[in-house]
Amino acid sequence: MDPHFDAWEKDYTCRGRLWGGAVVDLPAVPEGSLVLELGSGDGKTLSALPGGCRAVALDVSAQALHLASRVRADAAFIQADAGCLPLQERIFDAVFAFHVAGHLLADGRRALASEAARVLKPGGRIYFRDFSERDMRAGQGAEVEPGTFRRGSGILTHYFGEDEVADLFRSQQIQQDCIGTHCWKMRIKGKDHLRAEVHAAFIKI
Repeated sequence: MDPHFDAWEKDYTCRGRLWGGAVVDLPAVPEGSLVLELGSGDGKTLSALPGGCRAVALDVSAQALHLASRVRADAAFIQADAGCLPLQERIFDAVFAFHVAGHLLADGRRALASEAARVLKPGGRIYFRDFSERDMRAGQGAEVEPGTFRRGSGILTHYFGEDEVADLFRSQQIQQDCIGTHCWKMRIKGKDHLRAEVHAAFIKI
């Protein structure tokens, strides 16, 4: 296993369910949709998907999938690299890629975008969220590639600009639907700090 993938396995094994609760502003997905979540982690996004959806959760960490299975037992769980999906093409109505591309190096991010487009049906949507270059943590750690940093745990984090996200998914089969940066304040020790994510949606044509 790659060292930065192994870091996630160690993190989930040591700390258990890292993020509690569920995503509260999930994009609407029609009932009956077949949804793939890339980098499902401990199931935070998975738990928010409507019950009428059929869900497939994929993560490189076996421990993360074990934790996610407690959140939604009716989902299918696959341990695999998001840049090399063991799945047929054109089968999913939606692909969620929340805070997964940002934990990959540049080649891995490009592979993820290509694979997400490959397994999506025409008319299906890719939903993307990852930390913005404006986020308070951007620049922290050892820079291993432009905009990508490794912190003490060994986990990589890349911080995106909107144009970069648009370029990542730009192809003859993918059309941008919307893109923007969502910002909020986090108060730490009496001081406000900026958190920022790039949110985007793309349609397969």
